[in-house]
Amino acid sequence: MKELKIAELTKTYGEKTLFDHISFSIRDKDRIGLIGTNGTGKTSLLNILAGKDSGDGDVNSIQQPNEYQIGYLSQDQTFDPNLTVVEAVFQGDTPIIKAVKNYELALLALAEDGSSEAAQKKYAQAEERMNKEDAWTADTDAKIILQKLGIETLHKKIGELSGGQKKRVSLAQVLIESPDLLLLDEPTNHLDYEAISWLESFLNSYRGAILMVTHDRYFLDRVTNRIFELSFGKLYEYKGNYEAYLLAKAERERVEVEQEEKRKQLYKQELEWMRAGVQARGTKQQARQDRFHDLKENLNQVNHKDQLEIDVGTQRLGKKVLEIQGGCYEIEDKVILNDFNLLIQAKDRIGITGKNGAGKSTLLNILAGRIPLMSGVYSIGETVHLAYYTQQNEAMDPNKRMIAYLQEAAEQVQRNDGTTISVAELLERFLFPRFMHGTIIGKLSGGEKRRLYLLKLLITQPNVLLLDEPTNDLDIDTLTILEDYIQSFKGAVVAVSHDRYFLDKTMDKLLIFQGSGQIDSYFGSMSEYVTIAKEQSKKIAKIENKPLKKTSDKKEKIKLTYMEQKEWETIEAEIEVLEETTTQLAEEMNHQGDDFTKLQQLQNELTIAEKELEDKMERWEYLSEFANN
Repeated sequence: MKELKIAELTKTYGEKTLFDHISFSIRDKDRIGLIGTNGTGKTSLLNILAGKDSGDGDVNSIQQPNEYQIGYLSQDQTFDPNLTVVEAVFQGDTPIIKAVKNYELALLALAEDGSSEAAQKKYAQAEERMNKEDAWTADTDAKIILQKLGIETLHKKIGELSGGQKKRVSLAQVLIESPDLLLLDEPTNHLDYEAISWLESFLNSYRGAILMVTHDRYFLDRVTNRIFELSFGKLYEYKGNYEAYLLAKAERERVEVEQEEKRKQLYKQELEWMRAGVQARGTKQQARQDRFHDLKENLNQVNHKDQLEIDVGTQRLGKKVLEIQGGCYEIEDKVILNDFNLLIQAKDRIGITGKNGAGKSTLLNILAGRIPLMSGVYSIGETVHLAYYTQQNEAMDPNKRMIAYLQEAAEQVQRNDGTTISVAELLERFLFPRFMHGTIIGKLSGGEKRRLYLLKLLITQPNVLLLDEPTNDLDIDTLTILEDYIQSFKGAVVAVSHDRYFLDKTMDKLLIFQGSGQIDSYFGSMSEYVTIAKEQSKKIAKIENKPLKKTSDKKEKIKLTYMEQKEWETIEAEIEVLEETTTQLAEEMNHQGDDFTKLQQLQNELTIAEKELEDKMERWEYLSEFANN
């Protein structure tokens, strides 16, 4: 069994100690989730393990087996923009990866000009090399990975891709290389829910070890068998998945607090003894004095993170918020919105999810007034004060100090109870201790910058929140409090996200982008929708894979039975009734406003009616084959 060992690793960054002599090991089949507040050093630890950074001093803290391969999906993966996708994906040095790369390039060349003798010769050589390296399985596996991650344009240049597409190319590259240890920094970012579900299955069956940073709590639950938590320079290990970690961590903290309380009580007793002026007339008294000094040095060892809190008031919001009527929008002949209608009212919680590239962020930009519709009407209420959390931070001066950045928005902020709070106090409640308030923005981690950006938006006291992938760069602690804040928020919230846990906890209605302007609505949780979608996919697959009826010596059916004839006489009327029922239910749902209990009831009735209609249509097709015989 291969094992990577890390011993006494130390790393400081400015005044902050990221790792204080931490030690751990990683073995085959380990599925480790790395957890910690932004700024605790998660990405720094991945960089050190990947050889892109090192610990303090000259001590070599990492011991790894010979020929041990480490693959790293980093947040800032960069490719030469002039490379094609196929060249970027197959960058590995192994003979098999090189053979697959040459074969795929030869295929593309042959597809462009099948009559070219040079292309035919190149393909023949590539095919021969594939046989020699026995690389056909690797090629098939690579194509499955590319297809599941939605990477179809192998001939495109990297420079022509969006940020999300580049991230998926990076993920494909590291998965295809199949190293001994996979280091994954936010692997679910920019993946839709179908790709995330596939990735869960892929990683669960992966032959090597995995260490990953992710905000997706469902993903952690379904993939991990160990959890590492970074906190105040220490690394805590837990067996099991994320749910097991939460239980074990609560018990650890309870025991630590209990032990700290006992130390304080004992210290208080020993302090009274010392103050009594007892002379050290013998070794027992001297030993007791030594124990007192040891006890004093070991007090206050328990460091617990302060509870991140968002307590910011909201401006009054009128009945009318945002509305799109008959909205149409296209990008490069690709339909995003087609006669689209959306009414957003106060206290609405709308989650936007679905296929990548289908226009989810575009819709947010339209709602924010940043992009005009090509046709249709967009209107915004007079009392709306909107905050838009985009995927990229606004321009942040790297030389500006944190507190000055926030003071651009406000010096004092009103809380929900009417009292005010200073910007400095808010920073502390957002897990930025006072010694950091004068820190220049350029020295913050990527996650800390995102948390600071979110805080600046919230202190403007908006009553409508537009959130574009808020879970991508925020740590789990911050996400948990943001989710609680959304639940008590008095205004409207619209969020683009693929994070199923976040959507389940915060959103009441879903808009699912299917592509080409098709946008489905669902009233209920993301988990419910995924379950229904999976069941429908299984039914479709079952129908498509249904084997053809074999001919036999038995007499073939040529006409309907008496009972089938009776069924045929009424089935069209039954279909018509079901079609009217589904139309009426859909129409009734459009007029329910924010009565989500009624909406969910109607959604369930509609799902049942649609299933009955689908079954009737299948039955009609069967009966129609023999009806006229």
